[in-house]
Amino acid sequence: MAKLKLRGKDLIKIGYPEGPVIGMAINMMLKHYKRHSKEEVLSILKKVLDKPKEYENDMVLGRIVRSMRAKEAKKEIELNPAVEDYPVFGANQIEQGARDQMNTALRLPVSVGGALMPDAHQGYGLPIGGVLAVENAVIPYGVGMDIGCRMALSLYDFKPGYLENKRAELTDILMKNTRFGFDTFENPMDDEVLSRPEFKEIKKVKDLRQKAISQIGSSGSGNHFVEFGLVQLTDENNEFNLPKGEYMALLSHSGSRGFGANIAQYYTKIAMEKCLLPKEAKHLAWLSLDSQEGMEYWLAMNLAGDYASACHNHIHQRISKAIGGEVIAKVENHHNFAWKEQMPDGKEVIVHRKGATPAGKGVLGVIPGSMTAPGFIVRGKGSALSLNSASHGAGRLMSRRKAKEAITRHELTKILKDHNVDLIGGGLDEAPIAYKDINKVMKYQSDLVDVLGTFTPKIVRMDKN
Repeated sequence: MAKLKLRGKDLIKIGYPEGPVIGMAINMMLKHYKRHSKEEVLSILKKVLDKPKEYENDMVLGRIVRSMRAKEAKKEIELNPAVEDYPVFGANQIEQGARDQMNTALRLPVSVGGALMPDAHQGYGLPIGGVLAVENAVIPYGVGMDIGCRMALSLYDFKPGYLENKRAELTDILMKNTRFGFDTFENPMDDEVLSRPEFKEIKKVKDLRQKAISQIGSSGSGNHFVEFGLVQLTDENNEFNLPKGEYMALLSHSGSRGFGANIAQYYTKIAMEKCLLPKEAKHLAWLSLDSQEGMEYWLAMNLAGDYASACHNHIHQRISKAIGGEVIAKVENHHNFAWKEQMPDGKEVIVHRKGATPAGKGVLGVIPGSMTAPGFIVRGKGSALSLNSASHGAGRLMSRRKAKEAITRHELTKILKDHNVDLIGGGLDEAPIAYKDINKVMKYQSDLVDVLGTFTPKIVRMDKN
């Protein structure tokens, strides 16, 4: 008897779908039906294809049935055909790539609403500056890689003029009490967040505990910073009960470090395996909050957010101790996160803010500009139109690559000198002209936040370039 020969096109001809099921079927038949003729084997395979239920308990053919069902279970999810109108703040300065990404996100079957903030620009999956509300699901890449990235501001009781008189000393304090990128403290501070039960109960989180311990209290690279500057309180009815005027302050921007990044990558991969979306939407794969993986990610995300907060607390504790000043007011807010919130109709949704600041009624936050442009201390107005959100900064005007090509070190040095700013570290990709005009951004969102004061950077510490 001639040796049995089967090719993929033979199975496609009788109706089998392209993919792993064909390889599975050929291997099974060549191994267990090698004494049959090609015609007999194809006849059997056709019966399995037409009436799979009759063969699901067969030790050989049942494996082919299960492979076919796995293929069916991973059928690509269709996006909704149209996008309903959604608010775009500062539309004339938002690139089309960000609009396209937001349009795709709002076509997801789980989406119920969204908005674009005036600092929006293209990212991965959900655009930076994108706000998306979904039903009973969480999108790991809608949260982003740097889970719980945040701003933290401390105001001190020093008299005006202290910063200028102590520039050299304050620069040295920043150098000694901050770490960026791959640099970490030799003896990091302990924190109660490291004893949270999630580190024992969720395997992926448990595997990352040592990384979390080693990096706590440090800052990331890129646009992350720790800086001294001057706050000008302009609203006398502020929540700090402080008079209008000038105060020295410390402002930090960073997130959950490698701990959060690994959580994002791990659960994004799971989401993409479980939630097969068209190519343009693949980074928006979601996990149901009714699933084991969805609840694991939700717990891990919240832990990463608290870990990011602990990192900022350590930074501010170290520096406050070094300068010996009393902290008289603090503001902290985060982005790159998902919150359970209610829509105006009372429906509970999961609101993703990827590079967007929570701005519910009365909620305080800090919206930074650049290393030379002012940041703004704000109070949310609770706008339902923006899903209680505002921008998280000025937003990039140039990509990092374009900024490095277009800006020289000489230009950056001149800009810093003109604004009386000392920069430690920092690359050309973070030059002020790589960012949008923060004053325009704030005008576009005047209906979203009230301004309580400004923060002007003076001594800026970033990762080495």
